[in-house]
Amino acid sequence: MKTWPNPFITQRADPFILHCGQDYYFTASVPEYDGLEIRHANTLEGLREAKPVTVWHKPDSGPLSQLIWAPEMHRVDDRWVFYFAAAPSRDYVDGLFQHRMYALLCEDADPLKGRWHSCHQIITPLDTFSLDATYCQHQGRDWLLWAQKNPAVPGNSCLYLAELSNPWTIKGQPLLLSCPEYAWEKAGASVNEAPSTLIHNNRLFVAYSAGATDERYCMGLLWIDIDADPLQRNNWIKLANPVFSSSGENKQFGPGHCCFTVDERGRDVLIYHTRNHTGMKGDALIDPSRHTRLKYFNWRADGMPDFGLPPAENHTHKP
Repeated sequence: MKTWPNPFITQRADPFILHCGQDYYFTASVPEYDGLEIRHANTLEGLREAKPVTVWHKPDSGPLSQLIWAPEMHRVDDRWVFYFAAAPSRDYVDGLFQHRMYALLCEDADPLKGRWHSCHQIITPLDTFSLDATYCQHQGRDWLLWAQKNPAVPGNSCLYLAELSNPWTIKGQPLLLSCPEYAWEKAGASVNEAPSTLIHNNRLFVAYSAGATDERYCMGLLWIDIDADPLQRNNWIKLANPVFSSSGENKQFGPGHCCFTVDERGRDVLIYHTRNHTGMKGDALIDPSRHTRLKYFNWRADGMPDFGLPPAENHTHKP
């Protein structure tokens, strides 16, 4: 029976896996936060041993010169698009980094060997701290979800959704999809971030992360009927409790910043990061001990995903 090594890839936070045809591509925040790298394999497990290829490195100065966070590579309109966040400096302003979101393009067939260029800032109505952009296609349209500071809302970030007119241009007025409101979303820091989409049967799900980035970090879930207008907030249902949280018994802490894929047999896989300890030396945001992990998950009879608990280190997880 197929099993996943745990951890799957060490020192890689904010993991993202793209399944495109017969290919799997992996990217994540690198410990130095200084560039964008890709691993490629023909199997999901092959990503673990694949050699990382750096396709872009930050400049020494300017608006993209610091703290390259949460990259995701997508295939949009026959182009490869890297979404990521970057800051002009490490200085804090009002307790927040000054990140903005960017889209980097590649028109060549092979994203590891092709030329990455035309880096566009994603302009939003609010010129504030923003990050964790992710792309999905739904109802025949292209969509962007992301996290952003809203000065009118207490806390660090809320979730937004907007249609795209091209990979880097928002179309129309974004929807304020979710704000931190429950105690677990405000534990240590009031945060909704790292959205990721999942379609199953007649629902579109958005998983997201909440709380401080230590052991209080956890995952929440929103969902909408597949045919409902996603720009109408009343059409969305938000669960009142987290769906994936720390496990003291398994010594896995702060699960979050997830994405979803399927293995070669079409079985659903959750990709996420955790630490195997509590307590940080310095800033939890830059502690390199967050590792990428994979976990099979199931579906309940009511149509909702069941993520269970993060498995223990070296645990053999069987589908």
